[in-house]
Amino acid sequence: MKRALPALVALVCGVALLTSCATGDDAVATGGTFDFVSPGGQTRIFYDPPAERGTLGSLSGDDLMNEGTTISLDDYADQVVVLNVWGQWCAPCRSEADDLEQAYQATKDLGVQFLGINVRDNQRDKAQDFVVDNGVGYPSIYDPSMRSLLALGRNYPTSVVPTTVVLDRDHRVAAVYLTELLASDLQPVIERVAAESAPRQ
Repeated sequence: MKRALPALVALVCGVALLTSCATGDDAVATGGTFDFVSPGGQTRIFYDPPAERGTLGSLSGDDLMNEGTTISLDDYADQVVVLNVWGQWCAPCRSEADDLEQAYQATKDLGVQFLGINVRDNQRDKAQDFVVDNGVGYPSIYDPSMRSLLALGRNYPTSVVPTTVVLDRDHRVAAVYLTELLASDLQPVIERVAAESAPRQ
């Protein structure tokens, strides 16, 4: 697997991605966290070794399927977390839904949690229908305004949908995918990150 630039070097999406529904502006690196600028239109970015990884900020929001209940990244302490930004209006999101579910089912017993972030869906029932129709077994934050992502500042590629981010057990960024995924793309990376340290008891 390709070694990425150190954590303080900026990486992210400043060019049009053919397999994504939207794109954003270039950003610059700040502090010990990540701003993304994708060199040469790179859509798969890996951070190795763990010491080179930066952390995301606080992330929480309303549970898509259980209105009035809050989900937080902090709920999954000591777990590998796979964040997926999606919308029911996004064709690549529909295409990758079964692959994400397959990867989730195959890795959840390794101390892995998936967390979706549903964006730009102003009709909650349509987003809920997406979850039911695609048999999605993991929770999602309902964030039509993208407010929960904006709370992270410029540390997240908020305007690229779909985006998938793999966090290690300390919730440091291990991998970023700015494209639609297959289970065969994602699962080996999750398994490698999960194997770095056993779940804490």
